[in-house]
Amino acid sequence: MTSKELPSSGMLPVSIGPSQSSILVLVGGASTFKLCHWVLLHSVPRAAMSGTLWIVKTTLPGEMNEAEVGMWCQSIIESNLAACVDIKRINSVFRWEGEIHNALEWDIQMKTSESSKNGLISKIKSEHSYDVPQIVWWSVESTKEYYNWVQG
Repeated sequence: MTSKELPSSGMLPVSIGPSQSSILVLVGGASTFKLCHWVLLHSVPRAAMSGTLWIVKTTLPGEMNEAEVGMWCQSIIESNLAACVDIKRINSVFRWEGEIHNALEWDIQMKTSESSKNGLISKIKSEHSYDVPQIVWWSVESTKEYYNWVQG
């Protein structure tokens, strides 16, 4: 199908980014403005695409010394929940219980696979000393060789 052709069903496929996910938009036939009545998102599972990994990030309290942080990170590697952990000392500014705080913390970034991501997040939640720990994650593309290494 060329970009000028519309499928007979009235569904218009639209590419929405480098992930090659697609969006299907149903276009109303009677309207001269072709209003969208319905949107269905359809995406290829990211785990099915080779080279896609996850970075999971948290912070640890600045009161922990380097050896304690190292042991915490080593336990992540030993549990096979991440292939690599990056550790940096950072200064964080944040609001907690209505007050602005400035504190030293440890920035922890872990590279993991789709199959290990949820287990890693659960381990962080269960072992973290903060009431509300920062746990964020995002998918990244990598070389096939690095992807294979992270997969184990």
